[in-house]
Amino acid sequence: MRPDWLQPFTLALAAATTGYISWSGHALALPAAIAFPALWSLAHSRRAASVVSAAYFLAASRGLPQGVAAFYQSDIWPGLILWLVASSGFVFVHVALWSRQSGGWKALRYTIAMVLMALPPFGIVGWAHPITAAGVLFPGWGWAGLAAVTAGLALMTTQYRPAVAITLAGFWLWSAAFWTAPDIGRHWQGVDLQLGNRLGRDNSLARHSDLVATLRSERRPGSIFMLLPESALGFWTPSVERVWRQQLAEADLSVIAGAAVVDREGYDNVLVRVSATDSEILYRERMPVPGSMWQPWLAPIGKSGGARADFFANPVVSVGGQRVAPLICYEQLIIWPVLQSMLHDPDLVVAVGNDWWTKGTAIIGIQRASAEAWARLFNKPLVMSFNT
Repeated sequence: MRPDWLQPFTLALAAATTGYISWSGHALALPAAIAFPALWSLAHSRRAASVVSAAYFLAASRGLPQGVAAFYQSDIWPGLILWLVASSGFVFVHVALWSRQSGGWKALRYTIAMVLMALPPFGIVGWAHPITAAGVLFPGWGWAGLAAVTAGLALMTTQYRPAVAITLAGFWLWSAAFWTAPDIGRHWQGVDLQLGNRLGRDNSLARHSDLVATLRSERRPGSIFMLLPESALGFWTPSVERVWRQQLAEADLSVIAGAAVVDREGYDNVLVRVSATDSEILYRERMPVPGSMWQPWLAPIGKSGGARADFFANPVVSVGGQRVAPLICYEQLIIWPVLQSMLHDPDLVVAVGNDWWTKGTAIIGIQRASAEAWARLFNKPLVMSFNT
């Protein structure tokens, strides 16, 4: 007779392995996540389902404690606490929707869990969503590919899981054999920086001049739009705008870069377009990082500060006559921003991040892999720029 703990322990170990592999920072590893719904459905009790869900999520987001410690220059404990708190939403949804019943009922309940983890409020911490694998399994299929993966993940909770797993594994192998990275947008160029935590914190004229010099040295023939990482311009002020327009004089070039626009209530994390002749705020981030940036508890207690979340605002913006879907940092880890943008059929995707604090973790790799997967699913060019 098997001990009562053996089955939950085995499932939890498998779930942790699934989370670790699928969210290792490599796009082609993402389909490993299709095993999670099967493991969740095989749990014999609600408690076992909670252990399986926690094991998957914690393994997938394992870089968070170290990243938070680096960001705040503190010990590991704040990161561990945030890691556990963030997992609670994922675990709650999957435990609440778990059922002893099998077949179509369980598939329906898992589909509801997928939807809840893709949309606010639970979708705010909807990292490691298995549906991200759609871009690897069905590149170029668009919404049909998303529907196919949704159906496949739901069927993984039923008795048809062996046939579904074999079918999806076949698509996975085919995709891996012929995988190509997304195209880079015509006339676009992303520039990666390695300025660490100095990026955006030094608003001196010398720093901005250095950035312009970097752009000039990195510029390839034919590049008209050059992309810089999140926070590259620091605080966006009339003085900074004037400096950049002067520095770009006589250059047939538009720079798209991250910045912060501050007022009395807080700030917006934005993308700015600036050229020799004009400038504009292109995009306001829909979902800043909860906790470190977005702090919704401040307003009710009469305090100001924190980044604003424009949840469903500006899904696409216009740059040089092209419809662009912007994703800033955290938005690359969750679901609804990219899907909302794709509803508007953009011409390309731009993804930026300021990831100096992720050193030694897979976080930046996961961001890149997620952006690549979504761009490949909808067959959109992708331009990326990160600071490390």
